[in-house]
Amino acid sequence: MQEFLESSTYIDWESDGIRQKAAQLARDYVNETALVKASFEFVRDEIQHSLDYQRNPVTCKASEVLKEGTGFCFAKSHLLAALLRANGIPTALVYQRIAFGELKTSFYLHGLNAVFLNDYGWYRIDPRGLKAGLRSDFSPPLEALPFAPHVDGEVIYEKLWSEPHPNITHLLETSTSYLSVLETLPYINL
Repeated sequence: MQEFLESSTYIDWESDGIRQKAAQLARDYVNETALVKASFEFVRDEIQHSLDYQRNPVTCKASEVLKEGTGFCFAKSHLLAALLRANGIPTALVYQRIAFGELKTSFYLHGLNAVFLNDYGWYRIDPRGLKAGLRSDFSPPLEALPFAPHVDGEVIYEKLWSEPHPNITHLLETSTSYLSVLETLPYINL
């Protein structure tokens, strides 16, 4: 469980900005469930999804996402993990394969989180952000994910990652714009 509490290059919860925001959330929400929900809603609602808002720069580290106020799903999951880990709540990264295109025969990778709740165990949440046709909520024990698998080939991978997959960090760190991330997403493999 310790690996899901650690600070690292990308889940850099020991940075000043992350610590300050995590402390503010902990002050305002004293029990575990309320704190997780508030942290989730902050990332989901206050941090803009780079593609939805057509925003640059491309962020990767949790502290960059917080500072810039934008990130792709992967980067937003890094921020949520950092905020929760800073408050002593074990948080993992999770990946999902989602179909896209008119015929739903092409796939791309999506990032979300799993958090360990004392009352429920591991519980998946998706801080991607809301938009028409996509809903993501915090309502344990039921998961309310925006991309529930419903097409052959779609899957939520069971593995819990303590660190981002290297292909994801490479993509985010080498992309020069949100459009360059979009062009590469269908080709990322775990």
